Amino acid sequence: MREITTTISKRGQITLPVEVQRLLGVGPRDRVAFTIEQDQVRLVPARYSLESVLGSVPPLASGDDFEQQIKDAKDERAKNLSQKAARQKRSVQRQRSAAF
Repeated sequence: MREITTTISKRGQITLPVEVQRLLGVGPRDRVAFTIEQDQVRLVPARYSLESVLGSVPPLASGDDFEQQIKDAKDERAKNLSQKAARQKRSVQRQRSAAF
């Protein structure tokens, strides 16, 4: 087992030696995690999070126009509500007709 030492800065930061970075497979701006078991602390690469992979995959060049999609969705919703209101109106009219 090898031991590599580093110094803690006044702000509580450490410089991770290049050799350790290579062993962990991490680099600048990568996240690492400290795992604590009893009296031992291990440094491991952090698991992926949504934040860590954001921007790592280029967006699809589908040409989607989101403003148009929003407009279409609103139009469809309005159409559905209009149809529902018309059905309810017909139902009320039938009930009134049957009552007379």
